[in-house]
Amino acid sequence: MKERMITLYDSAFSPFARKVRLALEHKQIEYQSLDGLALVNRKALAAVNRRMEVPAIDHDGMVVVNSADIIAYLERRWPARALYPDLNAAWVHARSWERCADTFVDAILVNVSYWSWAKRDDAMPEGLHESARKDLELVYAALERDLATRDFISDGKLSIADLALFPHITAARTFRLGYDAARFPRLHAWQKRMRALPAMAEDLERMKAFLAQLGAAKGKDSYERTKIFWRGDRIEWMVAHGFHAWFGNEIQAQRVQWPGPSVPAPLHDPTAG
Repeated sequence: MKERMITLYDSAFSPFARKVRLALEHKQIEYQSLDGLALVNRKALAAVNRRMEVPAIDHDGMVVVNSADIIAYLERRWPARALYPDLNAAWVHARSWERCADTFVDAILVNVSYWSWAKRDDAMPEGLHESARKDLELVYAALERDLATRDFISDGKLSIADLALFPHITAARTFRLGYDAARFPRLHAWQKRMRALPAMAEDLERMKAFLAQLGAAKGKDSYERTKIFWRGDRIEWMVAHGFHAWFGNEIQAQRVQWPGPSVPAPLHDPTAG
């Protein structure tokens, strides 16, 4: 029986979904995609991920959620064009940067983004943007350090560290949080190298098209823009930087969406059905 193509539940607005799509493109794996965050597709997303998060993949009935787990699955099934470095130290380094992108950097940029896409009648809390800039400067400095002797972040070739960080680094300018090219020339050269890769260029064009759609009247009604989806790392960053009162008000005003339970599905049986 012929193996079915992967179905990717993604969104051009999600850095995690963008990371998985870039991995699929890098590994030259065929897939079809569905915008899991579009309101018309919410039931389809809920059927594969009760947390209502993208990305998720369905491969012949094998459902994998969480971007890091999806990448690990792709590496296991399609080891060619590996995204994890061979050397132990580089492997640990790349995974550490992926975790930083998925938790720390994501929390900063997503928390700042609410006033650009969500339906808000308030202003950004005083000091939030400054806190975001200060923390991202730490990330930019560390990347400048790690790019001193190589073209890519953790290895002599493209790795998961590059794919995890690229969506965030390119989005930062949208929120006036981009790096200073004069202060971080190695980081700037890395981004230019990344943008020159076909998969990265296509990713950026897709993101631009999505933002244009979201800005249109029809696009504004296609996604949830009143209630904000919150999870651990984003809450932690807000509370740690003193914005707990603002977050408490969000809960009281019922402008918060919580993820569903993370209980795993039954063990997949490839012979069933």
